[in-house]
Amino acid sequence: MALPVEEWRLYAARRWAALEPVLRERLAAASLHDTLRLGCGLLRPEAAAVLRRLCRRTPAGKEPAAARFYREEGNRLFGRRHYGTAVRLYSQAASHEPPGSPEVSVCFANRSAALFHLRCFEVCLEDIARAESHGYPDRLLPKVLLRKAECLLCLGRLQDAADALSVVENKIAMDGIMTSPTHQTLLKKLSQLKIKIHEKESCPEPAQETCGDIQRKSENWEENDSISGASSSLSLNFDIERGRHLVASQDILPGQSLLKEEAFVSVLCPGESHLLQDSSETVWDTRVTNADLYCHRCLRQLLASVPCRGCSYAKYCSQSCADMAWEQYHRTECSLGALLLTLGVFCHVALRTVLLAGFAEVSRLVERSRDDDKDLHNPEARCKHLSEAPDTRAGTRSIPGCNDNGQYQSSYQAVFNLLPHAEKHSPEHKFLCMLSVVAICKQLQEAGLEAAVLNQESSEKWSKPKTCEKTLGELSPELKTMAEAMLRHMLQLQCNAQAITVMQESGSGDSAVVNKKPMRLATAFFPVLSLLNHSCCPNISVSFSGTAATVRASQPIPSGQEIFHCYGPHRCRMRVAERQQLLSQYFFKCRCQACLDELESDVKSVVSMRNSFCCPSCQAPVQGEEMLCCSNEACAISVSRESLSRRLRDLQQQIKKALELLRDRKADQAIKMLLKCQMDAGNFLSPGHMLMGEMEDHLAQVYATLGKWQEAARHLERSIEIVEMHHGPSSVEMGHELFKLAQILFNGFAVSEALSIIQRAEEILSVHCGPQSTQIQELQEMKTCLSELPRSILQRT
Repeated sequence: MALPVEEWRLYAARRWAALEPVLRERLAAASLHDTLRLGCGLLRPEAAAVLRRLCRRTPAGKEPAAARFYREEGNRLFGRRHYGTAVRLYSQAASHEPPGSPEVSVCFANRSAALFHLRCFEVCLEDIARAESHGYPDRLLPKVLLRKAECLLCLGRLQDAADALSVVENKIAMDGIMTSPTHQTLLKKLSQLKIKIHEKESCPEPAQETCGDIQRKSENWEENDSISGASSSLSLNFDIERGRHLVASQDILPGQSLLKEEAFVSVLCPGESHLLQDSSETVWDTRVTNADLYCHRCLRQLLASVPCRGCSYAKYCSQSCADMAWEQYHRTECSLGALLLTLGVFCHVALRTVLLAGFAEVSRLVERSRDDDKDLHNPEARCKHLSEAPDTRAGTRSIPGCNDNGQYQSSYQAVFNLLPHAEKHSPEHKFLCMLSVVAICKQLQEAGLEAAVLNQESSEKWSKPKTCEKTLGELSPELKTMAEAMLRHMLQLQCNAQAITVMQESGSGDSAVVNKKPMRLATAFFPVLSLLNHSCCPNISVSFSGTAATVRASQPIPSGQEIFHCYGPHRCRMRVAERQQLLSQYFFKCRCQACLDELESDVKSVVSMRNSFCCPSCQAPVQGEEMLCCSNEACAISVSRESLSRRLRDLQQQIKKALELLRDRKADQAIKMLLKCQMDAGNFLSPGHMLMGEMEDHLAQVYATLGKWQEAARHLERSIEIVEMHHGPSSVEMGHELFKLAQILFNGFAVSEALSIIQRAEEILSVHCGPQSTQIQELQEMKTCLSELPRSILQRT
C-alpha cells in the first residue's frame, strides 16, 4: 500500500473540504516550505484519535500472549511434521517475546529442531548459538548440544562434532543422576553419534563437486567517470523536452550491463498475506506476508529470522543486519511501526530517506532550496542554457543532482533533486501528504525521538513504543525542516518510486515444476535509475538482487540512441488508451514510437489484435466497437461487446475455481474444469487471446503435479506459442516459459528436447537477467545432470 489507508485519506479529504476557500487557495499555490508553515497547525487533536484507532488494526508491539500462542501452535505443527510451517510460527513467537525474556531462547531452540529436520544444518547451528546466548535453561541444554553435534557431523566437521559431544558428556556427568529415562535417552543418542563419528573418520567420504564448479561467463565492465554505477557506454544528457536522460555513447549489444546501482533507500512492502499450511483463523494472525519472508534491511529471503528487540514487525536475516538497521534508522522507526503501516509505504520511504541522509545534509539542501527556490524547485529552468551544451564534464556540472565535479552520484543530493512536480499534484493530494508527514513528526517529538532524528543521540539509547494520543503544539524548527524534506520525497515518489521485484513461487510449492511470477517486494529510490525515461517499447531490462538493481540492454542499441525504461504500461500488455491513462500519474504524455504508431496511424495495438473476440457462431473475427459484427458474410451475426465481456469475466471466475481445486490437491477435478473452460473460450475468444495461453499453462501445471510429463509439455508448448505471439521470441516472458518447459522435459527424461530448450532459455534469460541469475544457474545444473546420465537412459530417450 503506497498511500495511507482509506480511512485516513477520507479524514484528510474532509479536513480539506472544511477549510476556508481562501486558505485552500493559499495552500494550493504554496511552495513546500509554505505548505508546511501553513499546514502544521491544521492537524487537529481529533486526528490523533483517528490515527490511534487505525493503528490498533496493525499492531507492531511485543505481545507475550501472542508469543505463547505462536510457540504452542509451532509445537503442534512440529508434532505433525510440518516443519516449514513450524519454523515460521517459532519466528513469529520470537518476534513477540520482550527483550530479555528467557522464553525467546526456547523459541530459537525449538526452531533449531525444525530446521534440523529440514536439513538446514548451518542455520540450525546459528539458532542453537542464539538459544545458548539468550540463556536457554541448563537442564535442557544437553539435548540441544546433541543436535549441534549431529549438525556438525552431517556437515562433515568431525572434530567439531567430537568436541561438542565431549561438552555434552561433561554436562550429563555433572548432573549426577544417570538413571532417569531422559538421561538414558541422551546417553544412547550420544553413544550412537560417537559410533557415527568413528565410522566417518575410518571411511572418509569423497569430496563432492559443488554447484560453484559450474563455469559462468564473466561480464565485461568499465565504470563511467561521471555517473556512479553506470557503464562507460552511457552519457548523461539534458534537453528541455526530455529533461535529464541517458544516451548510448557507443554501440551496445543485447545483454550488455549498463548500470549497477544499490538503492539509496528501500522499504519492504508487506504485500498479501497467505495462510500457513494446516493453520486456521484465530485471534492471532497465523498468515505470513513478505514482512515475514524477507529481511527488512537487505531484502534477502528469510528462513530463520532475527527479530527486532523493540517491535514485533521488523525481522532480519542476521544480527549484523539488525544492528546496522538499528544504527541507521530503525531506532527511530521502531516505536512508529503501527503508524507507518497505517500511513503507507511512501510515507515510510520518505522518513527513512531523511534518516539515512542525516539532519545536516537534509538541512543544507532544504535551506538551499529555500534560498534558490527557482533553481531547485524548477530544474528545467536552471538547465535551459544547457539544452545545446556539449556532453562534457563542464556541462554536466550544472545539471541538478550533479556535484561540483560534474559527477552524478547515487547520493542524497541526487535524490533531493528528483522532480517533485509540486505544482502538478492535486491540492488535495498535497494536503494528504502534508498531514501525514506532520503526524509522523509530531509523534517523533512526543515520543522523545527528536534528538535521535537529528543525529544527536547515541545508538545505544532507545525508547519504548508510545501511543499517538497526545498532540503537541508547534513542531520544532528542525523537525519542520525534516517534514519539509519528507513532503518533497512523498511527492517525488509518485513519479520516481522504483519497485524492487522478485520472482516468487506461485501455487502449493511442492510441485516438481516451479511456477514463478514477478512480485513487488519493496519500494525504493534509485537516483541513477530514475534518470531513465519511459517507453512503452523499452530497450533495457531491469533485474534485482536484494537492494541492488542491474540494467541490461534487451536489444541492440546504436550509439546516440536514448536508453528507455518501461514504467509499467507496455505495448504488449495494454492498448494505447490504457497506457496513456496510467502514465498520467507521471505528468507527461507518452510520445514513444509504439504510442505514435497507434495514435497517428491505422496500426492496431498488439493487444487489440490478439486479445480479441471471435464470432460465437462460426468463430470468425468480429469487427466494430459497441456492437460487434461477424466478418464472415455468410454468418453476419451481431453481438454486443458488453455481453462477450461479461462472458469473459464469468470464464475467468471458473478458471479461478479450477486453480483453487488444484491448490486443494484435487487435480482430476481441476483438469475437467479447465478443459470445459477451454472449450467455452474457443467459442468466443480469438485463438491467440492471452487467456487461451494461460489455460494451456494451467493445464500443464496440473499434469506436471500428476507426473504426466508428456501431457504437461504438450500444453505448455501451446502456451509458449501464444506468449511468443504477444511478447516476441526473445522477450523475458518467453525466457520464463521456456524455463518451465525445460523443467518439465528434464523431469520427463526427454533429454535431447530438454537440452535444446535449456539452450534457448539460457540465451534469452542471460540477456535479461545476466549469467549469474538463479534461473541460469538452475538451467546449467539441469544441463550438467542430463549430460551425466547413463548411456542406457540416453539411448531410450
